[in-house]
Amino acid sequence: MAIREELRSGCFWRAVLAEAMATLIFVGVVLGASAAPGPLAPALAGGLAAAAVACALGAPQANPALTLALLCTRKLSALRGAAGLLAQCAGAVLASAAARSALPDDASLVTRVSAAGTAGQAWGWETFATFQLALAAFATADWAAGPTGLALGSAVAAGALAAGPFSGGSMNPARSLGPAVVTGIWDDHWVYWLGPVLGAVLAGFSYEFVFAPGASREKLGACLACRDVALVEATSPSPSSPPTAPSRGPPPAEQGRDTA
Repeated sequence: MAIREELRSGCFWRAVLAEAMATLIFVGVVLGASAAPGPLAPALAGGLAAAAVACALGAPQANPALTLALLCTRKLSALRGAAGLLAQCAGAVLASAAARSALPDDASLVTRVSAAGTAGQAWGWETFATFQLALAAFATADWAAGPTGLALGSAVAAGALAAGPFSGGSMNPARSLGPAVVTGIWDDHWVYWLGPVLGAVLAGFSYEFVFAPGASREKLGACLACRDVALVEATSPSPSSPPTAPSRGPPPAEQGRDTA
């Protein structure tokens, strides 16, 4: 679809609005819970919010790392990706500004590297935690029906609990960007972009080209050559399909996996 036609599409703007609203809700809930002592409250709040948003708004990414992973695996157009990133960052900044005005101590809003660890350790945990979250997100996108919200919420909570003692368990660059903008605290901010983006991109390539039902070398080659992956999916039989016995009639239609 041409860019001009895309910009005139109501579906496009609804998707952009959903990204902004989902990120605002998610970040706002997590920041409100961060006022409680310990990592348990933010982890549970983030998991429950992610599950609710996935069910209410049609599973938006609400996470720049996931959006960039979709762009790298050619599951999302450049226009939708750029608009989604801007909407996510705007939603996160609005949520952070509201949280700062409501909470007495804004220092708890900012994700920080643990005093007992290093920035490198925090980066490693952010990468790992986001990897398992993005893997769940890519897999649930293939489910025709299933507990999508439960899977995503569980992945968010698990990642936050695992990485929380080392990095705060952000797994979402927008969640770290919003508080940094409104407080002016940018300590080790690169950790919360490089880690989640790397983890999400690695998970996207791992699922799409190794674990997905339609994974193939041809599909990987099309992605690396910047060609349309959907054309390869449409013309390649699914490796999960059982082989059919030869018959005298016309050959059965080849099956391909629909794109997300």
